[in-house]
Amino acid sequence: MAVEQKVRELQHFINGALVAGTSGRFSNVFNPSTGEVIARVPLATKDEVKDAIEKAKAAFPAWKKTSAGKRAEIVQRFRQLVTENIDELIEVICEESGKTKEDAKGEITRGLESVDLAINAAHMTKGEYSVNVGGGINAFSAKYPLGVVAAIAPFNFPVMVPLAQTSMAVAVGNSVILKPSEKVPVSALYISNLWKEAGLPDGVWTVINGDKEAVDELLENKTIEAISFVGSTPVAEYIYQTGTNYNKRVAAFGGGKNFMVVMPDADLEKTANAFLGAAYGAASQRCMAISGAIPVGKETADKFVAILKEKIENLKVGPYTDAEVDFGPVITQQSKDVVIAAINKGIEEGAQIVVDGRNPKISETSKGFYVGPTLLDYVTPSMEIYENEVFGPARIIVRTESLQEAIDLINDHELGNGVTIFTNNGAAARKFQEEIEVGMVGVNVPIPIPVGYHNFGGLKRSKFGEGYMFGPDQARFFTKVKTISERWLEADDETTSSFSFPSNDSAK
Repeated sequence: MAVEQKVRELQHFINGALVAGTSGRFSNVFNPSTGEVIARVPLATKDEVKDAIEKAKAAFPAWKKTSAGKRAEIVQRFRQLVTENIDELIEVICEESGKTKEDAKGEITRGLESVDLAINAAHMTKGEYSVNVGGGINAFSAKYPLGVVAAIAPFNFPVMVPLAQTSMAVAVGNSVILKPSEKVPVSALYISNLWKEAGLPDGVWTVINGDKEAVDELLENKTIEAISFVGSTPVAEYIYQTGTNYNKRVAAFGGGKNFMVVMPDADLEKTANAFLGAAYGAASQRCMAISGAIPVGKETADKFVAILKEKIENLKVGPYTDAEVDFGPVITQQSKDVVIAAINKGIEEGAQIVVDGRNPKISETSKGFYVGPTLLDYVTPSMEIYENEVFGPARIIVRTESLQEAIDLINDHELGNGVTIFTNNGAAARKFQEEIEVGMVGVNVPIPIPVGYHNFGGLKRSKFGEGYMFGPDQARFFTKVKTISERWLEADDETTSSFSFPSNDSAK
């Protein structure tokens, strides 16, 4: 008789320790590769979130006063621990997200770029100084941490995005509360232990698990000074509008509909190879995934689709335990249903299916949430599958007759996260860069994600707020500036009352 495996009951990480949830509400955490429930995560009440915020607030004054060098030392130690435990962390990511091991390793590596930048926070938070601006007055600016800040992270990058959202916030002296996706909470709890082992003081790092109830408390609580969010566009807009209504600094990153423009002069074989990884990697569950190709000219489109068809049919989808698979499942059964519905709707609206992945053959199990690589041709801007971001391996071909038509199509779309062009024509590339209204642009680069020391962020409805992810803007986003004017009077200095507004002339 088979023994039923006990499902783990997860906890929050508050004030340096794991704390059981008290709400009585839980959400199932699945292994997408098998469809099995591997854990139950508690969903915090508003009172639980308030308590966590108060503990983070209590830890802030001492962390703020900790020297920049000491904070950098702890961040450096955290980085070292991530590297030392990378194999175990890869397993955690794979089990709860379904990613391949190679993809999980790449996620961690990119996440460490943000940690590397945070180690240099002292350099990035230096102020300015002016001597004798008038009347013996010196003026200078100084950057200070905000206080308690929050990050609300998505499921598709359970390590990389939280590290990008929080590393700099910690390094510049804030207390940080992370609300991970309830679909992938184990990774967040794992890195919590690494922060503690690195020497981060209790309360400076918090993980509170939850759903909308927890999010709303973070948005409304007056102690929270700033919110970093990554997720879908509708939720990003809600986070931005609600957070700013409560006078918070908000950077909310939404979805993308990211196209690859294929020019007639491009090497179609190499371009097709670039398309495969950028379009189908991680089961297309990336906000920077290529959503579709826009080949310019009928001949280019016909040739490109023919090459893609052969290559896509040879892709292998399956569990991360199979080292030969190219990508794994989508995150939940609901996600699978949504992707298949989008494919069906596209066909209903007139798109032609080139490769059909709705019923993939999986060697190990059929219980996971698998969708095979799918390609639809002759998609038009009036179709839902063109307008909507599809978070799964259903990619599209949109045919155009000119580069200008391709640019106009992309610029007319409400989302503006990433875009790329494949060409050997410098003039075409320059025109594309200058005219395209998208935040991150690639030229012969399939996924134009900036390295950790450049700012990340889209345009239009792909980003709300002025903050960016990655790069130097992280230091600006998580600090406030004070500008000080000071003068030290000597015994023989004479002072008189002045009733005019001070100026350079009056301060001689």
